[in-house]
Formats: sequence, C-alpha cells, structure tokens
Amino acid sequence: MTTPSRTSPVGVAYGVSAYLLWGLLPIYFLLLVPTGPWELVAWRVLLSFVLCLVLLTVVRGWKPFLAIVRQPRLLGWTALAGAVIYVNWQVFVLAALSDHIVETSLGYFINPIFTVLLGVFVLGERLRPLQWTAVGIAAIAVVVIVVAYGSFPWIALTLAASFGSYGLIKKKIGPAVDALSGLTLESFWLVPVAVVQLVLVAQLGTLTYGTVSTTHTVLLSFAGIATAMPLLLFAASTRRIGLSVVGMLQFITPVMQFITGAFIQGEPMPVERWIGFGIVWVAIAVFLIDLAIAGRRDRRTAQAAAVGAVV
Repeated sequence: MTTPSRTSPVGVAYGVSAYLLWGLLPIYFLLLVPTGPWELVAWRVLLSFVLCLVLLTVVRGWKPFLAIVRQPRLLGWTALAGAVIYVNWQVFVLAALSDHIVETSLGYFINPIFTVLLGVFVLGERLRPLQWTAVGIAAIAVVVIVVAYGSFPWIALTLAASFGSYGLIKKKIGPAVDALSGLTLESFWLVPVAVVQLVLVAQLGTLTYGTVSTTHTVLLSFAGIATAMPLLLFAASTRRIGLSVVGMLQFITPVMQFITGAFIQGEPMPVERWIGFGIVWVAIAVFLIDLAIAGRRDRRTAQAAAVGAVV
C-alpha cells in the first residue's frame, strides 16, 4: 500500500469527520447516564458487530470477508486487535464516566509519540533528531505530572499504549484485511465478553437499555454507529491522504476532549497539571514541525524523481 502523494480534499474531509466524532464521544457517553461503563462497552461491541454484518451485506463484502476467515494468521491478528481495542474502549468509557476526561485527552496527545516509539522498538525504525526531541519532552511531561501533581497518569498511558498497539497491529496486517472486514472480526471476537458483561450487569439489576426513557434507548441504540463510523471514516481517509496530514489531523480529538473535560465538565486543572500539559504541547509542536519538514522533503524527492524519469 503506497502513501498518497497528494492530499485529497475528500480524504481530509473523511479524516476531520472521524476525529470530530471521536472528540464528541465523551459528551455522547455522558448523555447515556445512568448507563454504566460495563454495559455501555458491551452494547458498543454488540451493536457494532450487527452494524458491520449489515454493511457487509449492503456493500457485498462477504467474499473478501470469507477469504480472510480462511487464513488462520489473519484471524489471529484480528483477535489480538480486538483484545487491544477492547482495553482502549473500556478504559476510555470508565474514565469519561468518572470525571477523568482531561486525562483521556492527555493519552491521545501522547499517542502519536508513543506510536513513534513502537516503530523504533518493534519495527526497528530509526527516529529523526526532532522526533527524539519530542519523545524526550513528552517523557519530561509525564514525570512532571507524576511528581508535581502527585498521581500516576495510568489512564492516559493505557489509552496511548492500547491505541498505539492497535495501530501497530493494523500496520502488520496491512491491506490484507479491509477496514470493514477487520472491524467485523474484531467485534466478533469480543461478542462473548460483551454477553458476559451484560449478564452480570443484569444480575446486579443495573441494566438500563429500554428501562430509562425512549430518548435514552434511542441514544444507546446508536452506540454501534458511534463506534464503527469513525473507524471506517479513518480507514477511508488514510487511503487518500499522506501520513503527515493524518498526523496533524489527529490532534483534533484530544483538543476537543480537553475542552470538554476542563471547561464543560469543570474537571480540576491545578497549576501543576497546566504545566504538565504545557510541556506535552511543546512536544507536540516539535512533532508537528518534524512532520512538516519530512513531508516537504518527501514531496521534493518525489518531484525530483518524476523530473528525472521524464528526462
């Protein structure tokens, strides 16, 4: 799969839409109260799976899907992807419903830098000097938050690690598994977990689906669309735009989450936390500068190669 050489306006629109939807998820989850985090994630899994089955039928995607099912290696990768994204979903929902939305934003601010580190230690990639600088600054930010604020940012680091690992698995799979088939299989592996969670919630007498109000039931019924649609839009975007553009767009989500947590929900933001976030934002600025420089260099190289080919 080649990286797009030019930025497609449609690809940018898909990417912006995906990140905007991800940024709105905390508000959506808060609208679903009194639904608890375990019930909510269970419905996300089950309804996503149902939606994927419908989409496979509509777009006639059963043939490539069944071709993937016949390959044990790919099935194994999708099972691992499902396990990793489950951790991400569950931690995110637990955090959003327990007044830790600001910390979820920190996780997604850190995620691109964590992804870079995965590339180094797992894929053997080499970092450019500015990338190492961004990694070092981000590490300092985590230390500042732990020491000055007095709490370990386990939510942020778990979200960064899980989503970064999910991206790494997707990279390992490559174009062999299309977005819809991949999401279908990932949801399929999680169906037993979701069923167990719903049974336990029902036994505790806290199941809310269909018991609160018509509006609540309708909103909760959209959990599958709210889960699957951003992932599908993201996949469509990455096929049409370069990774440097994707890298810049991805900060839409944590910015929206930060605004939701700090200014809409009024989560505490003492000076120590502002300092920690400030250092993270410096790391991000360095990261984006490196992306811009690398993207410009790649475009010049491609143009020079094209001119040489013509000559």
